[in-house]
Amino acid sequence: MSLDPSPSTADAAELDAHALGRRYASGATSAADVAATLLRRIEEIDRSGPTLRSVIETNPDAAALAAELDSERADGRVRGPLHGIPVLVKDNIDTADGMHTTAGSRALLDSRPLADAPLVSALRAAGAVILGKANLSEWANFRSIYSSSGWSAVGGLGVNPHALDRSAGGSSSGSAAAVAAGLAPLAVGTETDGSIVCPASLCGVVGIKPTVGLIPRTGIVPISHSQDTAGPIARTVADAALLLGVLAGTASDDPATLQRGRTAHSDYTGFCRRDGLRGARIGLPRKGLWGYAPRADALAEQAVRLLAAEGATIVDPADLPVVSDLSSSTCEGTVLTTEFKVDIEAYLATRGPGAPRSLADLIAFNEANADTELQYFGQERFEDAMNTRGLDDPAYLEALATCRRLARAEGIDAALRAHDLDALVMPAYPPAWKIDLANGDHLSGGCSQPAALAGYPVVSVPCGVTDGLPVGLAFMGTAWSEPTLIRLAYAFEQALDLSLRPGYRPPAAG
Repeated sequence: MSLDPSPSTADAAELDAHALGRRYASGATSAADVAATLLRRIEEIDRSGPTLRSVIETNPDAAALAAELDSERADGRVRGPLHGIPVLVKDNIDTADGMHTTAGSRALLDSRPLADAPLVSALRAAGAVILGKANLSEWANFRSIYSSSGWSAVGGLGVNPHALDRSAGGSSSGSAAAVAAGLAPLAVGTETDGSIVCPASLCGVVGIKPTVGLIPRTGIVPISHSQDTAGPIARTVADAALLLGVLAGTASDDPATLQRGRTAHSDYTGFCRRDGLRGARIGLPRKGLWGYAPRADALAEQAVRLLAAEGATIVDPADLPVVSDLSSSTCEGTVLTTEFKVDIEAYLATRGPGAPRSLADLIAFNEANADTELQYFGQERFEDAMNTRGLDDPAYLEALATCRRLARAEGIDAALRAHDLDALVMPAYPPAWKIDLANGDHLSGGCSQPAALAGYPVVSVPCGVTDGLPVGLAFMGTAWSEPTLIRLAYAFEQALDLSLRPGYRPPAAG
């Protein structure tokens, strides 16, 4: 196993959020010491050494914030289990502080958000130390169909800490890579279709993509109000559950958080049960969601045997009846391009002076700065979005209805109901592919589309390693089933007891 590239910070990198909380409580360490150590680790691993480029910017106020939280603890005031815990926030989430929010694009460098995103306010209220902003696939991987995950014009190319010539996935590449490398115990990512569960799987960490509406999206650079959500990335299911409870909330200007039937909890750690697989019924949706990556399948098959050994009943197969229709439909593309034009222009109107105000402005900026912004791939999706006709367009409304029907009633819910299942399980993604800036991502498949179109939750948890590259196992359920998925994923994680640390394998020669 490779030596840690920053030996002086390796001990801090090993501590998850729960362990840090215990050390704070005992007086063994302080938030100020941990923040200083992790900032040094970012300098030694992210900006030099392996040069992961997972952190796009560190917080100039981090040291002062950590010291202030230590003073509060000394005075007997502890805000909660995140008090003093470092967190990285994806750089498409607004912070009204000394940092930028760019979505990786130079077009947003000259303006600042006027307010924190509600989820950032929740983190601050809970006592988290926002250590910095995580790099990402620029515009959350929505600018081009030929993009390379992990690259942004502002942050450069983020890489996978397990193998430095491999993709960290997208679009929350920096959030996942940073947690895997021990630059922070917790990070916040966002997902429209795969952007949390993909990098979590490729980097060997836990990612929770929650039900759309569990976490407010106000102050997040958008793609689609039908599919967008933020979510936690962590090294353990318990840590991810801890962060999820803090992030869950409502916002008066986010209708998805106010919908009837919404079920949320302020603490999801209570669902982390060691016996959580006992009596569970788990289905394997073989058609379309297995079979695209043999090495991932092999590890997932081993995981399924462990699920059964821990007391779960496995239903095999438990296919989504319309999975072929779902994967071949153009409905998602219509929904995303239509909503993006409307949603991005509404977001740009909230920015301070110096911000572009329209999608046309963004396209023009990219054309004027093609040497940096368009050096590897274009902006076909932006251009397609320019030609859409708004949220009243019958073609859009039909596409949205089709997406929801195929993914919900005739898809995930149909499979769960037909077999009386608690969840569906499948390989999350293939092992990380080699980075190819000339041709873009080489992705053979993934688990995310059904839950993305449905707005339903997915939890990805590491299930093994092949050739030094992690693979995740995905637990998928119906709306608001986060407690069930966390219970199953936690029990699996505890039974597997996988010790997974990156090796920073250098690029292969040739």
